[in-house]
Amino acid sequence: MRGQPRTVNLHFPQYRMNLTVGEHSVRHIRRIVRSLLEDWGLAHLTDTLELAVSELVTNVVRHVPDRRCSLVVLRQAAGVRVEVADGWFQLPCVPDRSSPEADGGRGLLLLDALVGKWGVEPAPGGGKTVWFECVVA
Repeated sequence: MRGQPRTVNLHFPQYRMNLTVGEHSVRHIRRIVRSLLEDWGLAHLTDTLELAVSELVTNVVRHVPDRRCSLVVLRQAAGVRVEVADGWFQLPCVPDRSSPEADGGRGLLLLDALVGKWGVEPAPGGGKTVWFECVVA
């Protein structure tokens, strides 16, 4: 895990959504992210953010029993912050290394390679928020 969470500046545009995700939700969420980035003049970040948010939402689909989560996409002065929160107590962990035959275990390694900062914050009443920030180059 790299970086530290940042305080949200409410002067920048943001998008919030509470949802129950399923197998096809990731595709729709990628479209929303792409549209936001185009509106914010940050289309050059689309590939990175789509892949990173796909990993976080896929983790909810695969690991959170009720599949409920909230998605927050925040425009920041230096880029974009994405947060995916859920009510499941189990915190994600980055495996030391994955077997080439394993079905999973690479998502957070991929996230770490893609973005400038990311982290996991336990929620006070249970659950967690997994977040990342992508900086404009």
